[in-house]
Amino acid sequence: MAQPEVEPLEPLPEDWQRGLAVVAHPDDLEFGAAAAVARWTEQGKEIVYCLVTSGEAGIDGLPPERTREIREREQRGSAALVGVPTVEFLGLPDGLLEYGVALRREIAAVVRRHRPDVVITNNFRDTWDGAYALNQADHIATGRAVLDAVRDAGNRWIFREQLVDGVGPWNRVRQVWAAASPQSRHGVDVTATFDRGVASLRAHEEYLRGLGNGGLDPEEFLEGISRPAGTRLGVRYGAAFEVFHFDLF
Repeated sequence: MAQPEVEPLEPLPEDWQRGLAVVAHPDDLEFGAAAAVARWTEQGKEIVYCLVTSGEAGIDGLPPERTREIREREQRGSAALVGVPTVEFLGLPDGLLEYGVALRREIAAVVRRHRPDVVITNNFRDTWDGAYALNQADHIATGRAVLDAVRDAGNRWIFREQLVDGVGPWNRVRQVWAAASPQSRHGVDVTATFDRGVASLRAHEEYLRGLGNGGLDPEEFLEGISRPAGTRLGVRYGAAFEVFHFDLF
């Protein structure tokens, strides 16, 4: 029986210099996008990580105060492995993020401060597979807020209190890229940096151990999502992204 055709992924543009990654939790970028980040930093691009929470509700067997310390430390180490020296934590409550003005305000401030060309976030669709694998509430709230905050950051009349000490509006974000979206139509070849992506996920050692089932192997997991994306790109390993345009005019 003939196999169904897969829709090819269009390569992402790489004619940019500054990127900002905004996700809900430590480890969110490592579950799929970190190998792409490694590729881009190898090209000399500057990327900053912004974590909306510190993932303090993520380890059932440890109190949030201790978990916060662990996950912030592991995230910084993980980021360094893919060439990201700057990791910021906004300190909002893990598991309790709500889409709205308050979250938009926090993210708009980060966009204005770092002035990126592209912004990277995680899948914020209702599911991971377009069908049954439900997404998590913090991911959905963060991704939706990222889209609006990018627009807010360019409007000098929104969150005007931020425009002090040399901070100004920033309306030059070209695109927002949501990693691992089931509606991805774009991708990037991460064959050469796949191992660095695996290492960055392994760096969340205590968090992965805290999941409790002992069944997640970082290399096997990332192969499971990177090979299909690579097939759609015509390479061995790929990372898939849904693209949202702010550069249409």
